[in-house]
Amino acid sequence: MRQIIDERFLSQLELFSLAIKDNIAGLFGGSHQSKKYGTSCEFADYRQYVEGDDISKIDWNIYGRFEELYLKLYLDEKQMYTRIYIDTSRSMSFYGKDTYAIRLAAALAYLSVSEMDRVSIYAVSGHEMIPLFEKIIGRERFYENISKLNDLSFGGDVSFSDAIMRSDVGYGDGKSIFISDFLTDNDYLSAIDYLRDKHRDVLYIQLLAPEEIDPSMRGKNILYDSEDVGRFFQGNITRDILKAYKQALDFIQNRLTDYCASREADFAVYQTSMSLRELFMNNLVGKGVIR
Repeated sequence: MRQIIDERFLSQLELFSLAIKDNIAGLFGGSHQSKKYGTSCEFADYRQYVEGDDISKIDWNIYGRFEELYLKLYLDEKQMYTRIYIDTSRSMSFYGKDTYAIRLAAALAYLSVSEMDRVSIYAVSGHEMIPLFEKIIGRERFYENISKLNDLSFGGDVSFSDAIMRSDVGYGDGKSIFISDFLTDNDYLSAIDYLRDKHRDVLYIQLLAPEEIDPSMRGKNILYDSEDVGRFFQGNITRDILKAYKQALDFIQNRLTDYCASREADFAVYQTSMSLRELFMNNLVGKGVIR
């Protein structure tokens, strides 16, 4: 049984909240301010009265001073819907990345329910999206459902874009978060375009172990593709091969960085040598993903 996350860390997470950049078209009852005017208690602006407006919103103090009718406008508070997707491919089971992915998903889900937002967590397996739990609200339901992450199994390959385009993703109502090592030939960029077209905030988190960032192996080896054992490399691991590997990893990260930036999405790298608190404080806060 995996220990998902401890109460001490959850209490520390209450200092943070998920930020939302796009307009929120969600339900009433959340704590995120949309770009529309609505019915919260927080004043936003004035607008001149026109026939048919609600006279209860007229500011009579302004009328007394200027003898003109103006309405008070208030910010509309909406409920964000956070959807979290976990890559359950076989490569994610290496170096304990599966446990880190589960803990990260749990932490991000906790941030959402602490804000009284809705949250769903999905396992992405092959071309399918498997819901672990959906549309939970509040900490009580979070604690009731979070143990379902213990049952996650990792294996095979993953195609994020195919899985996303076959599933319900919502429209303009919150944030979509992907947790993966992105060490695959399958398409994961088209999903960004699809979700941004749906006016959802997008966050891609690349989860890597130190051994994957700076491998130290040398000499003769047989290396198998973690998601396709029919593909393998047999030979001498030289300095040039390691250099080529690092260049390939740099290419993946640079492509994700540039692609996300061009689509107004966010990209962050999470090394398993970091604590989740370090990820939040040193990376996600700086990017404006959480506050």
